[in-house]
Amino acid sequence: MESSEEEDDFPTIESVTPQSKIDSSYQSKFEKGIRKICFELLDLKDAVENLCGNTRAKHMAFLRLSEEVVEMEHELNELRKQISGQGILVQDLMSGVCRELEEWTSANAGFIEADQNPQKLVMKDPLQSEAEDQRSLFLENIDVLLVEHKVEAAIELIGVEEKSNPQLKGIGDPLSTETSSFKSAFLKRKLMLESQLVEIAEQPSVGITELKEVLLGLVKLGKGPLAHQLLLKAYASRLQRSIENFIPLCPCYPGTYPATLSNLLFSTISLTARDAVQMFGDNPLYSSRIVQWAECEVETYIRLVKENAPSSETVLALRVASICVQASLNHCSALESQGIKLSELLLVLLQPYIEEVLELNFRRARKVVLDLAGSDESLPLSPRLASPLSIFSASSNNVLVDSGMRFIYNVKDIVEQLTRLTIVHFGGSTLIRISQLFDNYVDALIKALPSPSEDDSLTELKEAIPYRTETDSQQLALLGTAFTVADELLPMVVSRIWSVLNEIMEAESASSKKIVPPSNNLDFKEWRRHIQRSLDKLRDHFCRQYVLNFIYSRDGEARLDAEIYLNGEGNDLVWDSDPLPSLPFQALFGKLQQLATVAGDVLLGKEKIQKVLLARLTETVVIWLSDEHEFWGVLEDKSARLQSIGLQQLILDMHFTVEIARFAGYPSRHVQQIASSIITRAIKTFSARGIEPQSALPEDEWFVEAAKAAINKLLLGASGSDTSEIDEEHILIDDEEVSSDSDISPSSLSSVDSFDSFASATAADLESPIYLTDSEG
Repeated sequence: MESSEEEDDFPTIESVTPQSKIDSSYQSKFEKGIRKICFELLDLKDAVENLCGNTRAKHMAFLRLSEEVVEMEHELNELRKQISGQGILVQDLMSGVCRELEEWTSANAGFIEADQNPQKLVMKDPLQSEAEDQRSLFLENIDVLLVEHKVEAAIELIGVEEKSNPQLKGIGDPLSTETSSFKSAFLKRKLMLESQLVEIAEQPSVGITELKEVLLGLVKLGKGPLAHQLLLKAYASRLQRSIENFIPLCPCYPGTYPATLSNLLFSTISLTARDAVQMFGDNPLYSSRIVQWAECEVETYIRLVKENAPSSETVLALRVASICVQASLNHCSALESQGIKLSELLLVLLQPYIEEVLELNFRRARKVVLDLAGSDESLPLSPRLASPLSIFSASSNNVLVDSGMRFIYNVKDIVEQLTRLTIVHFGGSTLIRISQLFDNYVDALIKALPSPSEDDSLTELKEAIPYRTETDSQQLALLGTAFTVADELLPMVVSRIWSVLNEIMEAESASSKKIVPPSNNLDFKEWRRHIQRSLDKLRDHFCRQYVLNFIYSRDGEARLDAEIYLNGEGNDLVWDSDPLPSLPFQALFGKLQQLATVAGDVLLGKEKIQKVLLARLTETVVIWLSDEHEFWGVLEDKSARLQSIGLQQLILDMHFTVEIARFAGYPSRHVQQIASSIITRAIKTFSARGIEPQSALPEDEWFVEAAKAAINKLLLGASGSDTSEIDEEHILIDDEEVSSDSDISPSSLSSVDSFDSFASATAADLESPIYLTDSEG
C-alpha cells in the first residue's frame, strides 16, 4: 500500500510529458486564438465597410433628392410665373374683347354715316384690326420673354416698339383711346422688366460682365440714374466684402495693412469711375455722385486704419500712419487723371491722426531721453553715430553718454518711419517736435550741472536729480555730449527730412506751384538757430555757475570786489617794471588754464567747442563785472577813497582779460566791447572824484604791452613776490573748492609748459598776437 501511494504521488519517468510537447500544444492553441481574432477583425472590417458604403450611398441619395427638391421648387416657381403670365394674357384678352364690343357698338350706332361712305368703312376696319393684332402680339411676346427672364430680348423688343411708336415715349400726336390703353400696358411691362433688371443687379453673386449688361439694359430703358446708383451700390458692396475678408488679417501684417486697404479702396474707386465713363459718358452729375461716394469710402478707410493700428505711442503706429499717407496720396495722384480729387480731403482727415501719433511718440521719446538713470539696455546705433559720443565715456559717468545716445536713437527711430510724402506734408511738424525734444534734453542736462545758488543743505532737491556732475571733466563731458549731439549727430539724423523738403522747395520755385502745405514750411536756418539757442542756454548756465563759483567763496564773500581798487598803496603802475593784473584776474588766468588743460583731454579733437566755451567764460567774467551793482556801488560811493593806481589797475585788468581771449584765439570782439564800456565807466567814476585821466593814465599801448608781458610772465613761470602772493593769498583758497581731474593747479603756473596752457602761447606769440577780424569776432 505504501508503495502504491508513493507511486501515485511520484509518477514514473515514463508518465512525464516532455517540455517540447507542452510548448507545441500551448503554441498551437495561441496561434488558433490569434487566427480566430484575425478572422473576427476581418469580418468586423467588412461589416464596417459595408456600413460606410451604405451610409455613403444613402448620403448621395439624400443629396440627389435635395437637388431634385430644389429643381422642383424652381420648376414650381417657373410654373407660377407662367400661370401669372397666362392670367395677365387672359385679363388683357378680356379687356380687349370688351373694348372691341364697345367699338363695334359705337360703329353700329353710326351705321348710316358708314353707309354713306362704305369704301372708307371698309378701309378703316381692317387697318384697326391689324394694328390691334400687332399690339396684342407684341404684348404677348413681351409677357413670354418676361416669364422666361429673357431680359435682353425683351429690351430689344421694347426698343424697337418705342422707335416705331414715338407716342409710347410721350412724343407725337395726342393719344387716342386705343393708343392710351396700349401705352399703359406697355409701360406696365416695361416696369416689370425694370424690376427684373434691378433684382438681377442687386444679387451679391452677379458677375461684373453680367452686371454691366444689366445696367446697360436699364440705360436703354431710360433709367440711367437708377443704373448709375446700382453701379455704385454694387461696387460698394464688393469693396465692403473685400475689406471684411481682409480685416481679420490686419494683426498678421501690422506694418503693411494700410497699403493693402488703400489698394482695395482706391482701385475700386478707379474701376468704378472708369466703368461709369464707359457706360454713362462724361456726365458731370454722375461724376459728382462718384466723388461723393468716394469721399464717404475714404472716411471709412481712415477709420479702419485707426481702429486696427497698434498703440499710438509706439514706433510701429507711426510707421502705419506713414504708410497710410504714402499709399493713399499716391493713389489720389493717380485718380486725378480721372477727374477725382481726394488729396485735400485725405490730408484733412489724416492730419489729426498723424499729429496724434507724432505727439505720443515724442512723449514716449521724452520719457526715455530724460530718464538719466535709465536702463542699461544697449542701443543698436551704428558706429557712425555711436563713436562721436563714446569718446566721452572715459571722462564722465556713462549716464550722460547713454542719455545722448538715447536721444539720437529715438530721433533716428522716429525719422526712419517717415515715408517721403509724410515728410512732404508733416516734416516741418516733426522737426519742430525734435527741437522741442532737444530743449527738454538740454533742460535735463542743466539740472545735472551744479547751480550757482544751490544750498548744500537742500538734500531733497539733490535727491530729485538722478545724476549730478561734480568734477570739471564730467561737466566738460556733459557739454561735449550736448554739442556733439546738436552739431554732428542731429544734422545727420534729420538730413533725410531736409533733403526731401529742399527738393520740394526747389520744385516749387521751378514750377511756381505750391506743393508743400503752408503749415509744413520751416526755415532750416531758423531751426538751426533754435537748436543753437538751446546750446547757448546750456553753455551760459555752465559759464555762469563756473564764474560765480570762482568769484564767490563758500561763505558768499566776493573775491572779485571793488576793495582791490581802493586804498591802493605804492607807486603808479607806470613806474613798475613788471606790472601784473590784480590777484583775482591772475587767478582767473590760472583757472582758465587749468580748465583748458582738462578740456584738451576731455574734448580731444573738438577745438571749436573748447574755444567757444573758454571764450564765453572770459566773456561771462566781464559781463558780470559790468552788471554787478554792488561792485560799482562801492566805487561810486562818495566816501570811497579813490586813487589813480586803482584806476590803472582796473584798466590793466580789463586789457589783461582781453589779451587772454585774443592770444588764445577766442572771439574777442564782444569781450573787448564790454571791457571798453567798463573802462569808460571807471574813468567817469574816477574823474568825478577829481582824478584826471590824462595825467593819471598812460597810453593804451602801454596797457596792451603790460597785459602781454603779464601773460608772458605767468606762462613762463617768472618768480617774484607778486606771484608768491597769488599762490598764497588767492589761488590756494580754491584748492578745496575746485574739483578737477587734472594734476595741474593754478598754484603751479610756473611748472606748466607753454604748450600745455589754454593759450598755447610762447614769448614769440606775445610779440606777434593774432588779432581777430570782424568775421572772426
